[in-house]
Amino acid sequence: MTRRWVLILTLFALTAAAAVTADAQSIGNAKVVVVRNGSATLHALLWRPQGRGPFPAVLFNHGSGRTPEDLARLGPYEPQAEILGPVFARHGYEFMYLFRRGVGLSADQGVSAIDLMTGERAVHGQEARNKLQLQLMENREMSDALSGLAYLRALPEVDGRKMAVTGHSFGGSMTVLLAAREPDLRAVVVFSGAGLSWDRSPELRARLLAAARHIEAPVLLVYAANDYSLAAAKALDARLTELRKPHLSKIYPPIGQTAEDGHSFVYLGVSFWEPDVFAFLDEHMRK
Repeated sequence: MTRRWVLILTLFALTAAAAVTADAQSIGNAKVVVVRNGSATLHALLWRPQGRGPFPAVLFNHGSGRTPEDLARLGPYEPQAEILGPVFARHGYEFMYLFRRGVGLSADQGVSAIDLMTGERAVHGQEARNKLQLQLMENREMSDALSGLAYLRALPEVDGRKMAVTGHSFGGSMTVLLAAREPDLRAVVVFSGAGLSWDRSPELRARLLAAARHIEAPVLLVYAANDYSLAAAKALDARLTELRKPHLSKIYPPIGQTAEDGHSFVYLGVSFWEPDVFAFLDEHMRK
């Protein structure tokens, strides 16, 4: 674990402990909200900007989760939300970090996507894992995300006409698929989408390239140069260009020391992407 992650986790633990003592329905400056999706009772962290609103709003789709080994090595998922939420709120955006089934605050609502995929690969191999990954993205995980989007859009302080969806890694890929289904979105931001899976899954590659045709909102692709792979960034950029879809692609200098650090650019590199991401969101969300 890098020194920076240790500091982040320590600060989060101290802040969260103090917040929970004061108010069981909040963590730090975030409100804990319940999002129901059928039989699943999901939890999300919600940050509200200062002022009266109505506010433009952003749903964040996290990655596939952490294996038990990753949880032991890196700690819980919640600190990642705490990194992002205050940044979006400071820029005037209502921000929801929804924990899908098996992850973080929703850990008791089923097995996480990463554990399901890891188990499938162990028993049936990489091809079966790829198939399950796409099934999860388009079904269970997508259903959770759409429930979160509907909850966020319906909040009284939110301007339901000004919605954006962002996502990281597995959640970045899912954000592409979600954007193809939601023509009323104002903007889409994809962090490290398929950075780990693009080279391993022909099925995912084909599905994401096909989905690009149906995306109406402007798209911003964000990657660090030392992500596991930049093939997804280059292929999606080329496809959106071919389709004449409004989009930008940003590849930033390497961050940290490993491909894992590069893949975590959304959390480790806020100061680098913040100006560009909010210039993009402001242009398309505040008209």
